[in-house]
Amino acid sequence: MDELVAVMTPVLWHVVRAYGLDAALAQDVVQTTWLTLVQRHSSIADPKAVSGWLTTTARREAWRVGKQQRRAEATEAENLEPHLPVHESAEQTAATDDESRRLWLAVGKLDERCQRLLRIVAFDDRPDYARIAADMAMPVGSIGPTRRRCLGKLRTLLEGAGGEKDAHGH
Repeated sequence: MDELVAVMTPVLWHVVRAYGLDAALAQDVVQTTWLTLVQRHSSIADPKAVSGWLTTTARREAWRVGKQQRRAEATEAENLEPHLPVHESAEQTAATDDESRRLWLAVGKLDERCQRLLRIVAFDDRPDYARIAADMAMPVGSIGPTRRRCLGKLRTLLEGAGGEKDAHGH
């Protein structure tokens, strides 16, 4: 379950934020999604369907919460458009999915310490370094430099994958 939470929480954040929710509402929606999984996990027949179930649940909850928020704000029509979900074209969705797949494949090639650190800090605007230091048993002062080294390794892996692709002419 910890691994599922570590992998899927950033994905759920991305899905929820696409609906124009502010950070506090997005956090509520992500937490509600996980709570719903805990409450209804027995209704999921195929364990491989959990990620799709989580994504769908997050989208529905984000839409519902976003609709309530917009109604409460009594937004005028010309101000409503920026709050509506962004609908990408099929090509944009495919490109984004491919980029995400390549990114997570590259993250999976990093050592476990880098994977854990990047999953913690990459999706938090203001990470709590004291908590991270305690969770990862490392000095607070080494978190930033370690993060930079891990991101450098990740960049090298991604550029290497891109370079191989270009070298083969694909």
